[in-house]
Amino acid sequence: MNVTFGSIAELILALFVLSRGHTTVVKAQITGSLIGTSLLGLGIAIVAGGITHPKLTFQRERAGSLGSLLILGVIALLLPAVFDYNERRLSPARNTGMLDENLSINVSVVLILVYAANLVYTLITRRDVFASLKSPEPSTWPLRKCLAVLVGGTVLIAVQANLISASLQATADSLALSPLFLGVIVLAIIGNAAEIMAATYFARQNRMDLVMGLCLGSSVQAALLLAPVLVLISHFLGHPMNLIFSNPLELIAIVGMVFVVNSIAADGETTWFEGVLLVAVYVLLGIAFYFATP
Repeated sequence: MNVTFGSIAELILALFVLSRGHTTVVKAQITGSLIGTSLLGLGIAIVAGGITHPKLTFQRERAGSLGSLLILGVIALLLPAVFDYNERRLSPARNTGMLDENLSINVSVVLILVYAANLVYTLITRRDVFASLKSPEPSTWPLRKCLAVLVGGTVLIAVQANLISASLQATADSLALSPLFLGVIVLAIIGNAAEIMAATYFARQNRMDLVMGLCLGSSVQAALLLAPVLVLISHFLGHPMNLIFSNPLELIAIVGMVFVVNSIAADGETTWFEGVLLVAVYVLLGIAFYFATP
């Protein structure tokens, strides 16, 4: 629920930006969502938790499952780009736009089905294994109050998202920022702020199962649910969007994120220094996106 409502903020923001025809910025925001929580969010949380706890431990099985889903998401995002490149190389004079859209729609449907299967696997099939992800303390708020706060926050986010999307180009021009950097770094951080703050809070309590579920789960949801849903909805908004990430930097960032995160999550434990490494990778990617030609 935490990850889902956090992703709603990203979805609302992306929909407003998409409705104004900024499909490139929306794709950049998806890239930013993938690397933002897995590198920046998880890195900050590990550093914060490592200050008071010499070693942070978590369930290897759940982290491994999320890592596998991230690998699937990366393959699904790489495939359309490779397909588009191959078609243009073999048939330079051919218009591949419709092929790209059809491929993206089919890939999106598969990803959504896989995400639904993951929910069944986590919440039903292996519910006993992942039960430790639940909070051991009883809630002091009734369910109705919790839902009201979440819905109210979502409404406020929708209002702010409309303001951001309306001033997107003017902001980029006034700050001398490229739309690519704005989508990958700025909008992604805004959309993922809830997950980053929650992960940092739980890491301070050494509840790393929740931290991994929030950070990696958010990236999984961005790849397997957010991106496909945006592709499908974009056709109804009159601004069709495909899953082709034409900028090689975005593809390198996504692949690098999966490689780094899986290497850190493989042993079921981590320390503050590994958190520093995650943040460092994010900063390096941010520098590259800042200097990249639009």
